Parts: sequence; structure tokens; C-alpha cells
Amino acid sequence: MHVRNKLNVKQVANLTTPGIYSDGGGLYLRVRPTGTRSWLFICMIRGKRREMGLGSVLDVSLAQAREKASNARAVFLEGQDPIVQRARAVAAQRPEAIFGMFAEQLLDDIEEGFRNEKHRKQWRSTLNIHAKPILSMPVQDVTTEDILGLLMPIWLKTPETASRVRGRVERVLDAAKAKGYRQGDNPARWRGHLELLLPRRRKTEIKHHAALPFDQMASFMESLRKRPALAARALEFTILTAARSGETIGMTWGEVDLVERLWTIPAERMKAGATHQVPLTDQAVAIIQAIKPAEAAPGDLVFAGEHGKQLSNMAMAMLLRRMGYENVTVHGFRSTFRDWAGEKTTFAREVIEMALAHTIESATERAYRRGRALDKRRDLMMEWATYSANV
Repeated sequence: MHVRNKLNVKQVANLTTPGIYSDGGGLYLRVRPTGTRSWLFICMIRGKRREMGLGSVLDVSLAQAREKASNARAVFLEGQDPIVQRARAVAAQRPEAIFGMFAEQLLDDIEEGFRNEKHRKQWRSTLNIHAKPILSMPVQDVTTEDILGLLMPIWLKTPETASRVRGRVERVLDAAKAKGYRQGDNPARWRGHLELLLPRRRKTEIKHHAALPFDQMASFMESLRKRPALAARALEFTILTAARSGETIGMTWGEVDLVERLWTIPAERMKAGATHQVPLTDQAVAIIQAIKPAEAAPGDLVFAGEHGKQLSNMAMAMLLRRMGYENVTVHGFRSTFRDWAGEKTTFAREVIEMALAHTIESATERAYRRGRALDKRRDLMMEWATYSANV
């Protein structure tokens, strides 16, 4: 089929206004607002627009772009998807340059730096579920349109998930560029790029962890203590220590000093990456003493599920639902604790923040943190345990 071309070398060199310019036969020149210019082959396959990147103007001449477009068009006219065909060819020669395979290798390389098994699984599941359309694509071919295609369906519906997908895809593509498998800007980057293309979220869409009002704590804890399940004891302990659920379910006997009544959580298990010590109240100690086996190795989990395996991270959340507290989250009890401590006690703000293991920005507060103030924090947690039982 003869193609009547519309562009010439001089035009290509001088086109700087953002837009997409047709050369004919499915070949287009894209000029972005950032000034970058690249070649595209565009076709419709089963009613869906497909864009195949052919390279930057800096690397691919007009004549070379036309030849690449001609080859892609020949595949398209045979009823095949040229993007898929190219991906298969690349996979045969360089399988490590396919997004899905590269992401898997990257995760194998970096997962030792993740805080826990949950984060490792989340990384993989996030990409396998939400980045599925680009898993079989060469990393070089992933475009902004591809990223928008992933994010638009979930951007407002599940904003937290969408943000994680975007961030993880961005990291994979950055790593691919560092390895030499990709050139050009990262289409998943946020600042100055996707933030201009995705709809702005309303403040009401930024959801915080639902918390139980602190004046309802006594009745809640009374109901909770009547529950015999291990998840109930884990939740009660989590509330009494103002801990995160992951810190509780990953707790081992080696972290607990029942003589000093102290729980020391290692840095690798903490969100802030710093060792955190939690003073244990009489109630908290009673919970773990009641479930401690006759022989407990330091590496054994305190709240161990069946066959000594870690309790599911959903166990406490499901317990809340069964109790009828469907709009309350486990993490929300940290907010309940903070609201109570701020409104009902005279403890200093830095003591409360330390109890929550929050990162301290002030140099003065960091110095205070170094002193640990364990006695003050122990008093704070004792008041919290008493309040929760006797409001």
C-alpha cells in the first residue's frame, strides 16, 4: 500500500509546539510540553487505540521512523498486534527487558530491604493485578498513555492503591533505565507530569483510619475481653500498647522482657526504621503470660496462629466486623489513644508521640527521645489501660 507522507526533515527539526503530527500510514510525531519529541505508530485493534513507541527523534531519523512504521503496519494488516509481536521478539532475545520479568528480577534483588513479608507480597500483587496490561511490554515501550490506562479506573475509586501502583511502576522503570533497558523520561513520574494529567482528588476522598471515640473504649474493651479468640487477645494487646497491627502479629518472645516489663521492637520491624521500646502494663503482661507456652523459643511468635504461623494481618479487622464495628479500623485505635491522651491527660506532646513511635522532627524532641522517658511513658500507658477499663 502506497503511503503519502506529510512531513519532511526540516519540519521535523522545527516542530516544537506540543501536539501529535501525522506523517501518514499510522506514523506520528509527538511533541510533549516538556520539549521531548518521539515517533509513534498508532492503530486501532478490536476497537482499542494502540500506540507503539518507535523511539526519540534524537535517536531515530524520519527515514528510520518510516521504515519502522512500515514494518508495524505490515503486521497490523495481517490482523496481528505489532506491539505484542515486538514484545515477543524482544522476549526471545532479551527476556529481562520485558516489564513483568524485569519487575520480578528487581523484586528478587531488593526485597531483603522490605520491612516484612507483607510488603513483599503487596509489591508483587499490586503489579500483577493493576499493572497487568504492561507486564508483557518491553520496558522501553511503556508510555504515559499506558500508565494513565492503568491508573484512571482506580485513581478516584481506590486512591491509596492507585498511588502505590504509580510509585511502584515508577521505581521499576527507573531501575530499567539505570540498567540500560530504557531511555527517556519516566512516564510514571508524578511531579510535573502525571499530576497535570490525572483528576485532582477532593479532600473528602483522602480517607483517614476510622477511630472509635475514646469515651466508648470501656464498653468496647468489655466486649472484647469476652471474646476467646487469639485475634481478640492480639487486638486487646495492640490497643493497650498503642502499637501497629503488624508490630503485634510479628512480635516474638525474644523481644519481650517480662522482668523489666518491656517490649523491644527491632528497627527492621518499625515503620520509622528505628528500634522502639514499649513499656508493658499489668494488663498487657497478663495477656501474653496467659498464652505463653511452657517452652517458648526467642524466635517463636507470641501471637502464633495454627502450626506456629503468623496470625493473618486481617484477623483483627475481621474480628471488629464480627463485633459490629464495621466502620472502625485496627489502626484507628492509635488515633483514639492520641485523642484521649491529648484531651484527657497532662502528658507532654513528645511523650505521647514517643508512645506512638512517631518520627520526631524537632532537635529538642529528638534529644528528649534519646532519654527514652520510659517512666513517663509507663505512667501514660498505665493511665490508658485504666481508662479503657473504667470510664
